Amino acid sequence: MTASNPETRRIAVIGLGYVGLPLAVAFSRVGPVVGFDINPTRIEELRHGLDTTLEVEPDELAAAGQLSFTSDPAGIAECDTYIVTVPTPITANKRPDLTPLRRASETVGGVLKPGDLVIFESTVYPGCTEEDCVPVLERVSGLRFNTDFFAGYSPERINPGDKTHRLENICKVTSGSTPEMAELVDALYARIIEAGTHKAESIRVAEAAKVIENTQRDLNIALANELAIIFGRMGLDTQAVLRAAGTKWNFLPFRPGLVGGHCIGVDPYYLTHKAEALGYHPQIILAGRRLNDGMGGHVATQLVKHMTRKGINVGQARVLVMGLSFKENCPDLRNTRVVDVIDELKSYGIAVDVHDPHVDPKAAQAEYGLTLTTEPAKGAYDGIVLAVAHDEFVQLGPDEIRALGKPGNVLYDVKSCLPREASDLRL
Repeated sequence: MTASNPETRRIAVIGLGYVGLPLAVAFSRVGPVVGFDINPTRIEELRHGLDTTLEVEPDELAAAGQLSFTSDPAGIAECDTYIVTVPTPITANKRPDLTPLRRASETVGGVLKPGDLVIFESTVYPGCTEEDCVPVLERVSGLRFNTDFFAGYSPERINPGDKTHRLENICKVTSGSTPEMAELVDALYARIIEAGTHKAESIRVAEAAKVIENTQRDLNIALANELAIIFGRMGLDTQAVLRAAGTKWNFLPFRPGLVGGHCIGVDPYYLTHKAEALGYHPQIILAGRRLNDGMGGHVATQLVKHMTRKGINVGQARVLVMGLSFKENCPDLRNTRVVDVIDELKSYGIAVDVHDPHVDPKAAQAEYGLTLTTEPAKGAYDGIVLAVAHDEFVQLGPDEIRALGKPGNVLYDVKSCLPREASDLRL
């Protein structure tokens, strides 16, 4: 077996998206790193100092002198530590899609050598690393697990667009397939994580910890969303109720909204999939998922009802949706639930324009078949949905946003980022 000294390990990061690139840059500050991605265009952009995810600044990339990029598996063959950070999405049927993870495992298996260590960061259900990924590594490499090669799991905690909570200042959970590997994995991350590490008792414990982090948030937001629906029928301002309740020291500050993105809206399905495979049908978790998945339709229906009450001909109406990414000040389109609002509005025969200065128009077209509006015309809209609280939108202010609509337009402030009196509707 190769040396277990963390300072001598040669690291390759597999997958250079929102998780992998910041990790590769961080490790390159303490030693040589090879960043691998199957997308040659992504590799060329990174070689020229461009990160389209906006997670790493150009000066950070320029300073990463020990970081090289490749889309050729031969380029990672000399490494001995492989950190897999590929996405783990769900299918249209809300089932885990392990295709990227299995393909990444095949790529690593093709270069795996005795003594090598493979660490997974992708969010999975408990048992996935050892039950799904390791067998692929064994099959492709011909090596034996925990004899010839070893595994670890350290769940990612990247929050896209968040410039405060960064990789280095968030505690890192670590684990390994043997006690010795658990020590090595922990020591590896301790080199770059300023906030410290937490060594879990096993890989399965680390996997479970990750998946419940976002499940907990999902359920709390689902409660806030259900409260918003109830209070809306009572004619109460949900935000005012939450502010009042928030004066109690142990009241949790969750707010209603569209639950999208690659984590909160996806991870619970990984846990429920595993539970159902074991013969248990989760009730609370799936109820929260159903409620959150229905909020886009709820927003659209509320808007249509309000437009109808104001005498607007819905069948001939035009609505502007401001924001498409799953969260503010971020270009990430993965699993954005704004599309649910758009689709529901279109089902009423409404013409919908979508404007988002943070989103790549090509990505919007490729992912959702949407053509973005670059410059919304003033005075053109019967309804306006402020779906994402990008700084640019908030800074416009209520008057400028209203001016995009016709006289008597309906403004729905989904994120409640404008003053209460400035909008007709909000969650």
